[in-house]
Amino acid sequence: MIKKLQRKFIMITMGSLALVVFILLGSINIVNLYQIDRKVNGALKILSENQGKFPIYKKGKLPPNEQRFGFQMNAETQFETRYFVVHVNKDGSIREIDTNHIAAVSSADAAGYANKVLGSGKTSGYSDIYKYIVVNKPDGLMLVFMDCRSQIQIATLFLLTSCGVALITLLLVFILVSIFSKKAINPIIENMEKQKQFITDAGHEIKTPLAIISANADVLELTHGKSEWITSTRNQISRLDKLVKNLLTLSKMDEGNVKLVFTDFDLSDSVFETTAPFGTIAEAQNKKFLMDIKPGIKLHGDEDSIDQLVSTLVDNAVKYTNEKGTIKISLSTAKKCSKLEVYNTTDEIDKDNLDRLFDRFYRVDSSRSRETGGYGIGLSIAKSIVQAHHGKISVRSEDGKSICFTVLI
Repeated sequence: MIKKLQRKFIMITMGSLALVVFILLGSINIVNLYQIDRKVNGALKILSENQGKFPIYKKGKLPPNEQRFGFQMNAETQFETRYFVVHVNKDGSIREIDTNHIAAVSSADAAGYANKVLGSGKTSGYSDIYKYIVVNKPDGLMLVFMDCRSQIQIATLFLLTSCGVALITLLLVFILVSIFSKKAINPIIENMEKQKQFITDAGHEIKTPLAIISANADVLELTHGKSEWITSTRNQISRLDKLVKNLLTLSKMDEGNVKLVFTDFDLSDSVFETTAPFGTIAEAQNKKFLMDIKPGIKLHGDEDSIDQLVSTLVDNAVKYTNEKGTIKISLSTAKKCSKLEVYNTTDEIDKDNLDRLFDRFYRVDSSRSRETGGYGIGLSIAKSIVQAHHGKISVRSEDGKSICFTVLI
């Protein structure tokens, strides 16, 4: 149990941290790419405004500290930037090619890039590693291409470095969380263990006085005959005995001490045999009892616990159905699992607190639960059984005057 809680704690912690790191990492890299792209656009903007050349400044005189689109000019800009320019006539023929500021591209290569861009009809974008802009001129078009090789390399290196740092960080955090998580959750585990031990000890201790009271009731009945007081005592003994058994069952399931024997069995037959006897009880109470169980549905699970699950849900439906109400039990297949639904009409119910029905000792109407003999434990046990079979159980109320439990298993 401790290891299970520790694993869950580690998974939640690492999952949350990984999500935060992923968002942070993605944001940083997106901002980095955006800034690099702004600088490239700034350089292309200056080139397009100066006939495909950077402004020439006198020797010793630095250019004005002007920032355009994230690009800031300096004395080395014209020597650092690799670009080529293609001038095109209005009829689409190439008039002039300037490749003096780049060594990796020949005039023929430049013409090829220009024709490719003109064929695409776009005015800006990327062609391989070159970002371009198409500028309208009185005598035709000017295409400016800028080599973004270094920018792409910087962005790639930054991405790989940040990912590497993030992975190492996550690994270190995982090691630290694994080491210290046990200490962090120890108080919670100790508290849970004490509660479970108390339930177990109390359950066993209560069994003895219950047995004595039951025996005393038998003696009184033999010596004085039957009476309403003895009958009432027997009823309360039966209720307490059932409560103790449910508490011990729930405690064992929480600890994983309940050994379930998984076999293949006919779920349809099992549900029908478990449900059918409740029909007589419902009809005696003037309640409509309907069954829609598809035959031949198989399940790999623990048959005894499944019978307990069905019995709990149907018994709950019979108890809390309003006068002359309707109970419907249906079993069908849904995708790759079996679907059990237990529906019943009832008095008005608070739809906002439906999920609390699975909480231990929670009852919608305490006075009515006492009348029907409920303690609010049955649905908790039902949920534990479903979880032990790796299934899902849910509850819904569409109109506030009916309730339906759905089990997918």
